[in-house]
Parts: sequence; C-alpha cells; structure tokens
Amino acid sequence: MARNSDLWFHVKDLPGSHVVIQDANPDDTSITEAAMIAAFYSKARLSGSVPVDATLIKHVKKPSGAKPGYVTYDNQTTYFVTPDEETVKALRN
Repeated sequence: MARNSDLWFHVKDLPGSHVVIQDANPDDTSITEAAMIAAFYSKARLSGSVPVDATLIKHVKKPSGAKPGYVTYDNQTTYFVTPDEETVKALRN
C-alpha cells in the first residue's frame, strides 16, 4: 500500500510495530504522532525518550528469506519521543 515517498517509522533496535505516514509532506505534528505510535506499540512502551527511526519507504528492504516483519533500512532520521497512552488512544478515534 505504501508509496516510495511515504515515511516509515520503527523503534530503534527493539521489536515493535511499523508505522507509515501516507503523505509526501507530513507536518511535524504527524511525524511526532507516528513516532509516538511506533514507540507505544513496542517493547519500549513504558520508557521515556524512546529513539524511533524514520526513513522513506524506498529505503526499507526485506532481506530474502527473512522472518516476517524483519527489514533493513538506511538513510534514517532518529526522533526521540515519550510514549503516551492517552495520546495514542485519542489518535485511534
């Protein structure tokens, strides 16, 4: 579903969900919210200042034979967010 120009997010170096913003020019609020969602749905859920990597979809690759959900990526920017359950719940509605 995602296009090469969409932004992909994943918590750095921990298991967690992949989050995609399907917008070629997301604003800072959308980027922060996507990073918070990725942090909340990861093993870092209860941590503060969680590093979340973001890169364009075109820089995300699934190695041949890799387990489901495993990808490699480059050209990332790292954002630091604190997961907030109330904010994440509000975004789901």
